[in-house]
Amino acid sequence: MTDSAQILPGTLDLLILKAVSLGPLHGYGILLRIGQISGQALLIEQGALYPALFRLVRQGLLKASWGTSDNNRRAKFYELTATGRKRLREEVEDWNRLATAIGSALAAQPEEI
Repeated sequence: MTDSAQILPGTLDLLILKAVSLGPLHGYGILLRIGQISGQALLIEQGALYPALFRLVRQGLLKASWGTSDNNRRAKFYELTATGRKRLREEVEDWNRLATAIGSALAAQPEEI
């Protein structure tokens, strides 16, 4: 049994945008950053990450450029665009509203109904 959590459908884009908002990263670096900022609770598969990155670039939320990684290899680095920053703010607000609503529902007691 692992301590990692399964991400909910639709949350991968939000996690990628958040990771990249902390600084430009290459694909593998994004995987590591998501693990880092989640306390290793969220581990993303590479097979899910790269299609999501392609989609986010196509939507104009990320921009990609070639550079050199820490281990001196050529890598594609991703950065948030202005549209991506706006989308991240909106998604975080939506997520916080949803988390609050679910928390309230789960805290409900029989005498409150």
